[in-house]
Amino acid sequence: MMKKIIINLLFCCLALPMAAGQQISGTLKVNNTTRNYIGYLPTNLGENRPMLISCHGMNQDAPYQKNMLAIESVADTAKFLTIFPNGIDKSWDIGGDRDINYVLALIDEMEKKYKIDRNCVYLSGFSMGGMFTYHAMNKIADKIAAFAPISGYPMGGTTANASVRPIPIIHTHGTSDDVVNFGGVQGALNAWIKHNGCPTTAKVVSRYRNAAHITRRTWGPGKEGVEVVLMEMADKGHWISNDNGVKTGDEIWRFCKRYSVVQKNPTAQFKGLPMSQQFVTFGGTTEIPAMTLEAEASDPDGQLVSVAFYDGSTLLTKFDQPPYQYELTGLKKGTHKISVVATDDEGRTGSHEVTVKVVEPATLGFYNIHQTLKDAEGGIPEGWCTYDGSEKRQEFASGFSQGCRVFHLTNSKRDFEWGLYARNVTGAKHAGYARYADKSTKTTLTLNPGNYQLKSLVANWNCSSFSAVTVAIEKADDGTEVYSDTFLPTSNVGNAADKSFSGTTLQLSSFDIYETGRYRITYYTADAEWADMLIGQVSLSYRGAETAVKTITDAAPATVTYYSLSGQRLQRPSRGCYIEQTIAADGTKTARVVSK
Repeated sequence: MMKKIIINLLFCCLALPMAAGQQISGTLKVNNTTRNYIGYLPTNLGENRPMLISCHGMNQDAPYQKNMLAIESVADTAKFLTIFPNGIDKSWDIGGDRDINYVLALIDEMEKKYKIDRNCVYLSGFSMGGMFTYHAMNKIADKIAAFAPISGYPMGGTTANASVRPIPIIHTHGTSDDVVNFGGVQGALNAWIKHNGCPTTAKVVSRYRNAAHITRRTWGPGKEGVEVVLMEMADKGHWISNDNGVKTGDEIWRFCKRYSVVQKNPTAQFKGLPMSQQFVTFGGTTEIPAMTLEAEASDPDGQLVSVAFYDGSTLLTKFDQPPYQYELTGLKKGTHKISVVATDDEGRTGSHEVTVKVVEPATLGFYNIHQTLKDAEGGIPEGWCTYDGSEKRQEFASGFSQGCRVFHLTNSKRDFEWGLYARNVTGAKHAGYARYADKSTKTTLTLNPGNYQLKSLVANWNCSSFSAVTVAIEKADDGTEVYSDTFLPTSNVGNAADKSFSGTTLQLSSFDIYETGRYRITYYTADAEWADMLIGQVSLSYRGAETAVKTITDAAPATVTYYSLSGQRLQRPSRGCYIEQTIAADGTKTARVVSK
């Protein structure tokens, strides 16, 4: 029996993981203040190895962060140093240089002590530590190779001012986080997606690594091959997720290890080409103008062998020397991933990709313009621009907590879930609008002759007495109006995304186009101070060509109604400024502002 017990104990000992590394701690003086840290040093680390710095949340400390991240096993295998610094008063300076200087001092200290590779230093942080991680992106992008915020982002809106290089980012966040709301993550990432020159459409992997709760979204590659990644943890709260076989620390290392401050891979970049373009054509075959593809490419430590242009996996052309220029014609209906790939003499590659969408809605089929609202929370969606009398914003601007932007409406009793908010802060004429397919955007809306129907679901945001909205079809080049319709929304959200609202009337606008051209759709608020609107649904359909040329012979009289500028129905006024709306015999609505 004793022999059996000894053998069992021996097997248990063999099954226990061996402590491969060493816990370390230290202090250093930064700006006359003594700072301290703890860390994990793998056995036989060697020289020129990477380092990960991981920052704790507010009212937490370094030991707590180290236990939550639980990254020792991967550090042992991959051989990298991990440092957990302590913030002053258990918090971080997310607006100044106090803790930026601390991180820089840590890098210097670890290079002296352990001869780390300064080109492979990575920064991560949880909650307020994640906010500090975003702050550091703008401050020390030339010192940190990749960034990995967890459950934290700048609460006042994100800026991307690091001009020295594109920034690789992996952000991890729980969708049920009730401390730092998940709804603000996309806005924070959008600023860096744009900065990095990444495609605005993510590659999505559901059930990532067979974990039902994880969706991994990847925007990239962008400039110098960098990516922006979101690890979306369904139903997880404000904590570091380490379950279902997927550990946050492991995913951070798997992402970060691909990057260094000094680039070794060749680079390729399109010149003067937006990351995303969309051509929408109704009532005729889309004729995309020829696109000139021009790229620049280089290799930091060798020479280029080839530079190739692709449409998806189809090779368009290949060069062995500059200039790298190609005339792209004949794009068919669908989504095209146009890329340039540079290959060097060591077989390494660098690439840059842009998206070109060619859309030809079917006759009588609605094209849902509002479909991109949900991808632009806190920002301006694809194809749109806004003006409030003070500030103009346009597509892919993001991270806003005030002014024109997309709201996510969260009450279950509502008429739509996502809404584009616009306002008029001055009261001046046409000083408040939301506009689709303006020539300043990356969307081209081409209308051929025919009859069209526009469906609009629009509420007021904070106008309990209701405020009129005008929708206009205008030529994109010069703003010439070809149709307009003024209506009064029938619901008011109540100035809060969690308020219930219902009873929003769907507005139907029918208009004719007689000349092929590029057009835009504009929604104007009333010409009154703080007039507003919330656009929830917009769809356009081509009803056929014959109605555009027929003569209306119905002699039935038109009906005329009058509204105040705030949208209240009036008897015919004898003086003042008011809206006159006319409904013709064919049902066509027109409206104009009258001043007497």
